[in-house]
Amino acid sequence: MTSMTIAKGVNNGLRAAMERDPKVVLMGEDIGKLGGVFRVTDGLQKDFGEDRVIDTPLAEAGIVGTAIGMALRGYRPVVEIQFDGFIYPAFDHIVSQVAKMRARSLGKVRLPMVIRIPVGGGIGAVEHHSESNEAYFAHTAGLKVVCCSNAEDAYWMIQQAIESDDPVLFYEPKRRYWDKSEVDVSAAPRELLKAQVVREGADATLVAYGPMVKTCLQAAEAAAGEGKDLEVIDLRSLSPLDLDTVASSVEKTGRTVVVHEASTFLGMGAEIAAALQQRCFYHLEAPVLRVGGYNLPYPPSKLEEEFLPDLDRVLDAVDRSLAF
Repeated sequence: MTSMTIAKGVNNGLRAAMERDPKVVLMGEDIGKLGGVFRVTDGLQKDFGEDRVIDTPLAEAGIVGTAIGMALRGYRPVVEIQFDGFIYPAFDHIVSQVAKMRARSLGKVRLPMVIRIPVGGGIGAVEHHSESNEAYFAHTAGLKVVCCSNAEDAYWMIQQAIESDDPVLFYEPKRRYWDKSEVDVSAAPRELLKAQVVREGADATLVAYGPMVKTCLQAAEAAAGEGKDLEVIDLRSLSPLDLDTVASSVEKTGRTVVVHEASTFLGMGAEIAAALQQRCFYHLEAPVLRVGGYNLPYPPSKLEEEFLPDLDRVLDAVDRSLAF
């Protein structure tokens, strides 16, 4: 077992993938000489050279468009979008080309590429640096969308995403980059698209992903002091969704709260709530509740702690669920 941060988990996972397969190439703004603005790719250009860790111009459409061509030619490009809010210039490429290439070719053409996206707020940044845009891409057929929440998943999931013959959007919770946990690099990894029960409980189920998993675990610890036994699920994959794991938990507890940073309006929580209402109707003791960001543009950094879901908002939803 090795203790490492999420950032180091991604770094080591990228290194392992590049050592195994010379066709794995990294591209992005400042990822080479600088090692990325979060230093996630630190040291990789020095060890693998400028032909495999490529510093690109500030042009997201160009980065993703180039990666599409490389993937079609047999490479496995991994591109970094420096901040979540910078992805929109490449949106047309991703939705119109990356997501549709395999269907357009009747399965004959595959696009093995990964788009890494640091996601979410909590770092005191300016506009366009703290967005949660995962629902756009989870809504788009043809894309796999995953999100790690800890160093072990960061290490394994990035390698699994690179090995996929289909395009993967890989979300990394930027405010958790420096959170440490134990990683067993010799163990068999979990399935990439399967959710994980990270805390067992009996009274209610908290469903989260990315940065909110830690918040939900903290809420569960606080609730335990009041005699409430909460189960916490880390979705890990947003598209496809592992509803089997979530439904099994909800059938046991009868109550669930879905938590994410993005706005609750048309968000991941809305889809999960609808699916659970259909699937677990006779097991539910209360409506499926959602805790998320407000349906507003992300605020200035001095207000973001008021905007982001926190332990108190999660516990308030738990209390409302248990009151039914």
